[in-house]
Amino acid sequence: MWAQGEISVQRADCNGCSFSVLIPSWNNLPYLKNCIKSIKMNSTFKHQIIVHINEGKDGTLDWIKEQADVDYTFSEKNIGLCYGLNRGRTLVKTPYIVYINDDMYVCPGWDKAFMDEINQIGHNSFFLNATSLEPYAGNNCTIYKDYGTDIASFDETSLLKEYAIIEKKDWNASSWCPNIIAVATWDAVGGYSVEFSPGFYSDPDFAMKLWQANIRLFKGVSGSRAYHFGSKSTGRIKKHKAYFLFIRKWGMTAGTFTKHYLRMGQDFNGPLGEPIIGRKISIKNWWNRLNATFK
Repeated sequence: MWAQGEISVQRADCNGCSFSVLIPSWNNLPYLKNCIKSIKMNSTFKHQIIVHINEGKDGTLDWIKEQADVDYTFSEKNIGLCYGLNRGRTLVKTPYIVYINDDMYVCPGWDKAFMDEINQIGHNSFFLNATSLEPYAGNNCTIYKDYGTDIASFDETSLLKEYAIIEKKDWNASSWCPNIIAVATWDAVGGYSVEFSPGFYSDPDFAMKLWQANIRLFKGVSGSRAYHFGSKSTGRIKKHKAYFLFIRKWGMTAGTFTKHYLRMGQDFNGPLGEPIIGRKISIKNWWNRLNATFK
């Protein structure tokens, strides 16, 4: 059961749609508009767009109501990322779910690169990431390139000229978005775990659930690219103790999982094998599990 004041609206024509794009949004209208514009403008194929609106006090709800080609769910209160994604799942009408943040802008051909990869794989036991370009130096999964840190400074023209010529190999995927997964696989692991609401550490938790379901093909697709302004929603939330929750649930830190299981950011070399965990890491995780019981 969903709480009073929550709405689900399905009205878009989904015939011929390839992917269902889930976008959770929390009072972030300028970025949401930019994100949806990029999907409509830069996609090779037709897609179902589903927005979950948390609160919508900035005009998001009114604007979405005017977009006849966008499906949406709405909650009067901010129910967070995990509940929002699972709520949006109820409207999905295609075989594949794409999860993308509202502060992202997809580049031309992002979806064709995903589709080509899926067709080459030939089965649904996969988890694919797009490759993000970001204005802040971060990690070896992303491309560090500054095309603006907010909507006002966004250099869309330069991005569209340059995004495809920046070299980047396919990589061992992270747990971040934009990502794509078969609906059957999403459902098999139960979607996003609501105990991590509003959403911190829900990404590595989702990837761990896939690992436990014997998914070993985690791939970052270089040809699928998106610009990410960076934490325009999550940066407003006070972090809770999800770090320790992950440890209690899985018996290791998220860092151990992403580094030693997913080998995150390393050049892609096929499906992942079993991790090799040294004594030092095992002792560290034993200590972290003990410490987490008191948090």
